[in-house]
Parts: sequence; structure tokens; C-alpha cells
Amino acid sequence: MSTPAQGRGGRPVNFQTVPKGEVLGTYDTYLEAQERVDHLAKADFPVGKVSIVGNDLKSVERVTRKLSWSRAALEGALSGAWFGLFIGLLFSFFTPVDQFNWSIFLAAILIGAAFGMLFRLVSYGISRRSRDFDSMTQVLASNYQVLLSDPDLVEQARDALARPKQD
Repeated sequence: MSTPAQGRGGRPVNFQTVPKGEVLGTYDTYLEAQERVDHLAKADFPVGKVSIVGNDLKSVERVTRKLSWSRAALEGALSGAWFGLFIGLLFSFFTPVDQFNWSIFLAAILIGAAFGMLFRLVSYGISRRSRDFDSMTQVLASNYQVLLSDPDLVEQARDALARPKQD
């Protein structure tokens, strides 16, 4: 059996239920809701009693580009070269200055690029059967509500939101 987490001031906070309370405002973007809570914080309002609730969640996958063998090879070589550069830098820290050899540094970068390209091409070849594109997935809400859990503070919050924002 789990116990609710302790919030500031020792009051229990149950993170497994949706917050309830008075709606101070409904906004189209999270950024707008966040700005309203920031406005309250700058007005010295006890924001520990405020929540932002996203409604009607949707999973959105945006296709960013088509994948190809040449793109996979280039990406693998570049990421491997960065790793090789890191290894080369590590070698340079442990090599005395008078014995430093640029060829070891360059070899680390080239070997890293070669292995990076090999591994990326193999992984692209395996995943190519099911997916020939890259995408970005995000969870978005249709709207965001700023809620206040303490009904005694509703008027104070509305007054603070009506005043110009203090910087």
C-alpha cells in the first residue's frame, strides 16, 4: 500500500488522481497556461495550490523526413567521428606533451567514423523493412486549464491575474 507524497507544508499530495478545484482559466497552449501560473508566482500567490491540467490528450506523430542509405551512412559517420574525437581527446590527456602524436588523434576519429557508419547502416537495414521515415512523437492536449485547489483563495488569484504582470 502506498502513501501519498508530502507536499510543501506537510500536506499530503496524491499524484494518482486528477486535480480538482476552481478553473481560473482555459488556454489553447501549455505556454499560455504556464505564463498565467508564472504571473501568479510573481504576485507572491501560493502557487503550490495551483495545477495545470491538459484535457483531451492526443498522440501526434510528425513525419520529419524520408530515410535513405546515404543519409544513414552520413549520420553514422558523423556520430562515430564525434565519439572518435572524444576518445582522441582522452588519449591526449594521458600522453605527455612532448610525445603527442596527431596521427593517433586522427586515427581515433577515422576509426570512430567507420564503426559509426557500419553500426548505423546495419540498424537502418534491419529497421528499413518496417519503417522508411523518421518522425517525432509528442502528446498534446486540446486545451489546458489552470486549476486552484483551495476555494478560499479564488478571489485572491483572480485579483492577482487581473493586475499587470510584475517583472
